[in-house]
Amino acid sequence: MENVVVEPADLAAHVDEALAVQAVAFGLGPEEVAIRRQIVLRHLADPGARALTAHTPGGRIVGFVYGLPNDRGHWWSSVVQPYLRREGNDGWLDDSFVITELHVLPDFQGRGLGRALITALTDAASEPRSILSAIDADTPARHLYHALGYRDLARPVHFPSAARPYSVMGAPLPLLR
Repeated sequence: MENVVVEPADLAAHVDEALAVQAVAFGLGPEEVAIRRQIVLRHLADPGARALTAHTPGGRIVGFVYGLPNDRGHWWSSVVQPYLRREGNDGWLDDSFVITELHVLPDFQGRGLGRALITALTDAASEPRSILSAIDADTPARHLYHALGYRDLARPVHFPSAARPYSVMGAPLPLLR
């Protein structure tokens, strides 16, 4: 993490830079980025939304995270609720802080930036727990989430237009260190 600063950010003002990170980290094409841009801006307009960036001394964003208090009326909640209910875990949708996106450029992964971003964001949450969704595969991201105390609440979860299944994960706050 040497020379990379993690701090609160006006992500709406830097949405294109952040989405460029997500496009590289998640393999998104221009059409998907354009769709996600509108979604991110809508999320960030929520009064409870908070965001952090990881950036170099020159200001280049190399990672970001944002989230907001969960609302059962949000699209994400409506998709995951049946899966959580099936597992007896739909109560996790209440009084939870959702990690909406967390991405770090591949060249900066493995340096603790993802951990620093998610723990700093959730440490400021007033909710007693956090939920998120992650691709349901043996990935470094899922290893990180498990190490922080997240556990699988429902899997596999299928999002419309997503080719791969996801897992919904939850953890009490504060996250494990």
